[in-house]
Amino acid sequence: MSTTNAQQRPYCFHCRHFYITHEQATPYGCRAMGFKSAQNPALVVFSNSGIHCQLFSPKS
Repeated sequence: MSTTNAQQRPYCFHCRHFYITHEQATPYGCRAMGFKSAQNPALVVFSNSGIHCQLFSPKS
């Protein structure tokens, strides 16, 4: 499932802002939020803010 609900975070691989960086230390990136991470960006957003990603946009 690629959308959010009260129990589930967005699935970054289905988001148009998600990209693979090809950098070993930070393989995942989010263009909307402007960061790279070793973890899934939606997980990083939730762990830092306590809310699910609000910028999820499904790929067309």
